[in-house]
Amino acid sequence: MDSGLLGTISTLLMAAAFAAICWWAFSPRRKKRFEDAAEVPFKKDENDPETPSEDDDSDTPADRDQAEQNDSSRQDKQ
Repeated sequence: MDSGLLGTISTLLMAAAFAAICWWAFSPRRKKRFEDAAEVPFKKDENDPETPSEDDDSDTPADRDQAEQNDSSRQDKQ
């Protein structure tokens, strides 16, 4: 076996592997699974107490004061 034949075989194997991965990734059967996985970073973690709930609109006066200070400091820098 010379190096040309070995290179050809490895190129064909890599092309076949690439085609198989593309077929797997873009298969319509897996679309729902990948869409669900794409939403994971945006979902609320039930076990994390620091994650605010979607219906929790309790904005404390301290939070509002901090936000005003941040806004004013940004305006001062401009």
